[in-house]
Amino acid sequence: MRCELTSEQIAFYQDKGYIVIEDFLTPEELATWRLRVDDAVARRENRKLADGSELDDDSEEGKYRRLRFVQRINLWIDHAGMRELILDPRLGKMASELAGVDGMRIWHDQALIKQPWANPTGWHLDNPLWSYSSRDALSIWVALDDATLQNGCLYFLPGAHKTATFDTSNIGPNISDLFDLYPQWAELESVAAPMKAGSCSFHNGLMPHGAGANMTPGWRRAMTCGYMPDGSTFNGIQNILPQDVFESLGIGDVLDDDSRNPLIWHKSKPHAMPQ
Repeated sequence: MRCELTSEQIAFYQDKGYIVIEDFLTPEELATWRLRVDDAVARRENRKLADGSELDDDSEEGKYRRLRFVQRINLWIDHAGMRELILDPRLGKMASELAGVDGMRIWHDQALIKQPWANPTGWHLDNPLWSYSSRDALSIWVALDDATLQNGCLYFLPGAHKTATFDTSNIGPNISDLFDLYPQWAELESVAAPMKAGSCSFHNGLMPHGAGANMTPGWRRAMTCGYMPDGSTFNGIQNILPQDVFESLGIGDVLDDDSRNPLIWHKSKPHAMPQ
């Protein structure tokens, strides 16, 4: 794993709001990630969440979501192999160094798989959808297949994270809805981020991003994980929180339950592996 960051990469990320790291995984590591993600997704069947509280459905909205990408969340919870990958302290260290914070917890992982001929993913921000608000939140996006202009690679608006608020649009059928909230971004030039399989990107939780349609008969698999800076507090949004957990939290409560949001790296204990 190419996990050592240069000062130039950190500076680029903080200025632009994203960074692409080529050849992040070795060929052997890529084979392992593919095998485990495929197995974890297959075992989930139609359950998005580990507890089965959200299922794929046959409504028009559900059909649209399925035709955008197959999504399976928090595979680390119910798949031992994915737990080993996602809770790797090296990933937490990279995320912490890019964001400039002392430590990182897992918010959630997601397999995001564009099936053949899948719809585009509209422009959106990640962190405003989550149950905490932080300008230092970020995500990793690992390409398990080549992500190309033809099959749905990511697009970013470099630097726009600096002027983002915590407003976002849903990822609906109109890919430009976000620009109704941020009209100043409509004149910006987007940057495509095609990646070879085994490469990855990190992007800030307030970075506007989307993905193109899959205009091919092949699959475009990606594994992602959202990272929450240690010490983050509940903002009142439910997102993926189970109902009982959501009802037990008050705004301002620290989200530090290691059974839900493991601390995967902290500079005070850099070699501690979550159990």
